[in-house]
Amino acid sequence: MLTAAAKALSQILSPPMRSILWKSIGLALVLIVVLGIGMQRGLSWLATSGEVWAEAMLGPGFHTTLEILAWVLSIAAGLSVLAGAIFLMPAITSLVASVFVDDVADIVEREHYPAERPGTALPFGLAITEGVKTALLTILVYLIALPFVFFAGIGFIAFFIATAWLLGREYFELAAMRFRSPAEAKLMRKQHGVTVFTAGLIIAAFVSIPIVNLATPLFGMAFMVHLHKRLSGNRAELIEPLRREKLPVG
Repeated sequence: MLTAAAKALSQILSPPMRSILWKSIGLALVLIVVLGIGMQRGLSWLATSGEVWAEAMLGPGFHTTLEILAWVLSIAAGLSVLAGAIFLMPAITSLVASVFVDDVADIVEREHYPAERPGTALPFGLAITEGVKTALLTILVYLIALPFVFFAGIGFIAFFIATAWLLGREYFELAAMRFRSPAEAKLMRKQHGVTVFTAGLIIAAFVSIPIVNLATPLFGMAFMVHLHKRLSGNRAELIEPLRREKLPVG
């Protein structure tokens, strides 16, 4: 597994990957800016509306006090947007990864597995759907874990573990679905759940590093392409359980 991670890491800055890296970073930054502006506007609106409501309830004598409070809350809103952008990086990189999944996988397969059958590009709608689902689940986990951040860091630990599980699942299934049906990919991920989760921990650690985490879509996808290749064996071991569960076989 560490060998696969090292291969993925070394390939991020290789010439074939650079154009994808810049496009990936550009898209991530656009999403961060849009998300940040939306959050800041929403929080500022709440602060202003709260000031008007409080002044109507308390009277004009509290106008100056409430104005100062609204100003403080606006600054706090800006800081919370910055913190939110950091915490929401896993969600943002999930969306970005779904856009560039095949570009990254094609390069990895051509360089490291030239003698093997190349994977089949995923339908764009399927890839985006998987990315959106993971992003929404990540945001949900963030909102659930947020209240616990102030209790001895329990929230940070819960968020890190959940991020490892979510990102490990998404990247592995995207890599596997280039060679298997969605049902087979999900079943394979379940059969190797511990390994995939452990790999997810490495991706979660990568996405927690500021600035560097903008390259997470490339690292995570390349890493899971290698892991899927290593775990792939006789397709019969997957087809038989699928038949017992009456799931479609790709």
